[in-house]
Amino acid sequence: MDMNGAATDVGMEGLNKCLSSFIDVGTVESHRYYLARRTVLEMLRDRDYAVPMADIDISLQEFRAKRGDRTDLDDMTITSLHKYDPDNKVQVIFCGSSVIKVSTIRGILNGIANKETLNRLILVVENQLTNQATKAVELFPCKVEIFQVKDLLVNITKHALRPKHQILSDEEKQKLLEKYNLEEKQLPRMLQKDAIARYYGLERGQVVKVTYTGEIIETHVTYRCVW
Repeated sequence: MDMNGAATDVGMEGLNKCLSSFIDVGTVESHRYYLARRTVLEMLRDRDYAVPMADIDISLQEFRAKRGDRTDLDDMTITSLHKYDPDNKVQVIFCGSSVIKVSTIRGILNGIANKETLNRLILVVENQLTNQATKAVELFPCKVEIFQVKDLLVNITKHALRPKHQILSDEEKQKLLEKYNLEEKQLPRMLQKDAIARYYGLERGQVVKVTYTGEIIETHVTYRCVW
């Protein structure tokens, strides 16, 4: 800054460089797929699939350097084995922005190697499936889940106001029912289409322990059965 209080050229140059570091010069598409991929990896980790932390922690810049601004969706496919059950394999396929038709579903199925060893398939789409495509998905030999990219831009379990969710094992569920002399149908319900149930891939009959904490109530615990 000069004697009159004006910024010097050197100072302005440094300021411009500092501000430019906060500007995203990449495509919106690559940013969206970066966020969606990260949430998917976190979701798999939270379901106890083997996911390297290095894959989750990759920066946006590293993601773009590896895949470019025009994301190659074929290179985005994720395959992982369950940490406690090596026979439980999941695959995640990113389908892009095209309308998902029957031919798209057939192409996906034909492109899966060793499909007989797959337990679960997650499709990440930009658009809704046609009615015929939805029916075709129901014929898959494994469990299929469908997520919209827009719903994966933020990990819902990380929200500050979201209570803690813990999935009970079959043994823990049975002990809970015996402790309170309850039947499964007497527990409060959580629908399978609930965002949390979908995030954890919960099946009908599974029980979730929900812990609320806050300033008004220090800790409140409830249980919900997926229905």
